[in-house]
Amino acid sequence: MKNLKINEGQANEINIAYHDLGEGKPLILIHGWPSTSAMFESQLTELPKKGIRCIAYDRRGFGKSDQPFSGYDYDTLASDLDQIIKKLDLKDVTLLGFSMGGGEVVRYLSKFNTEGRVTKAILASSIIPFIKKTEDNPKGVPIEMIDGFADNIKADRPAFMASFLKNFFGDKLIASPVSKEFLDWNVNLCMQASPIATLECMYAWAETDFREEARKIAIPTLIIHGDADTNVPLELAGKQASEIIPNNKFLIYKGQPHGLVYTDKDQFNKDVVTFIG
Repeated sequence: MKNLKINEGQANEINIAYHDLGEGKPLILIHGWPSTSAMFESQLTELPKKGIRCIAYDRRGFGKSDQPFSGYDYDTLASDLDQIIKKLDLKDVTLLGFSMGGGEVVRYLSKFNTEGRVTKAILASSIIPFIKKTEDNPKGVPIEMIDGFADNIKADRPAFMASFLKNFFGDKLIASPVSKEFLDWNVNLCMQASPIATLECMYAWAETDFREEARKIAIPTLIIHGDADTNVPLELAGKQASEIIPNNKFLIYKGQPHGLVYTDKDQFNKDVVTFIG
């Protein structure tokens, strides 16, 4: 992995760790909560073979990037993304936001894409448009459930992650699309995050309302969601996103859980390549 300094010369200067593989049209992959860019292993090993330059970074607070005490709101996270794009001087970029990463995509497009560097977007198992239950979002998740997650994370973070990831990858008692060893590896990825970033980012993706921003997305957008996603249900996120984002293509993966970038990696990679063109 490489390192990139952002906010250089400022008190809040931090290092961002990232992969930069292949040549061709740039694709930036933004990982989900609470993992790292390593979750895109099945994309980073295959998409560069298709003429795509893959850039995947560890969000601040996660993986091998610096872990400051603050800066886990979407304005700051999207600003980090903006600096990465400008420092690498990327143009004609496709942003791929998985789960929480969808928030960075939408916030970047609404606040930072003034030079038109990003021309396409992909939302995969994304939290867009709004997770929290409110009067005008009755299908949302009650904040009391998120508070319960926070309590469990504080009490025993490894145990919470192990349970969370079973749902993430559709692990069942009778059958599982992933091995125990694969689940253990993913727990280790999650445990690389700072506990502060884990909690702060959870509330960021749970409480940030992206509905108005999503309605204003002006570039072609691919939305991919599994109909067996129990972490971020299809009806709450992917389907609603498809109804408000103007120029979108909506693909429903039958029987696929939240972690479809692995469980249906061949189809996912094929759809990404086709969309990028």
